[in-house]
Amino acid sequence: MSEIEKLSFEEAFAELEKVVQQLEAGDLTLDQAMTLFERGMALATQCNAQLDAAELRVRQLVPATGEYAPDEDYDSAFLEEYPPD
Repeated sequence: MSEIEKLSFEEAFAELEKVVQQLEAGDLTLDQAMTLFERGMALATQCNAQLDAAELRVRQLVPATGEYAPDEDYDSAFLEEYPPD
């Protein structure tokens, strides 16, 4: 697992914002800019992967109708104690 893959979404996004600010400032050599651009692309890829994973989890939890529909495996006692909103 790479250093970037170990970052939380929030950490990766914050670093990506800093990279963009540095690139937009424009006071870098070409080599510095390319190094930052490569890191920014890796950070963006990581953020997108984490967002995709979160979206998949949400889609698995919420049916296509958008309404709460528990699986048959749910314990009815649990649902009685914690009814869906």
